Amino acid sequence: MPENEIQSSRKAKTKNRPKNLNLLTIRLPINALVSILHRATGCALFLVLPIMLLLLQLSLSSVAHFETVVSIFNSPFSKLIMLGFAWAFFHHFFAGVRHLAMDVHWMTTLMKARYTSKIVLVLGVLATLVLAIKLW
Repeated sequence: MPENEIQSSRKAKTKNRPKNLNLLTIRLPINALVSILHRATGCALFLVLPIMLLLLQLSLSSVAHFETVVSIFNSPFSKLIMLGFAWAFFHHFFAGVRHLAMDVHWMTTLMKARYTSKIVLVLGVLATLVLAIKLW
């Protein structure tokens, strides 16, 4: 077979391959899930930082504003939102430590990477539960 026919048959095969466009049916490995969550929680924490700094500035400006901020944080809805951001912080922290350990070539085998991914998820949830118990 000439080279041109081989290339055209390869192109025809790749064009006819089925495409999975439903992202909900793709099963990600736990390593990829932890990595994606690490990036997403980092973005969420970055985006909420100006709001938290604004609330800090407001609480330090006067006693009346401090009472307003305290009343905002005492509502159950605010506590739930804060628990969500606490989980984001804890997950981002533990996943960051895991990534740093992998950068220095600790736990780089697939089995150890899966194990540490599970540990990151468990530690994030446990730390959030401890904070929830203290908060309520």
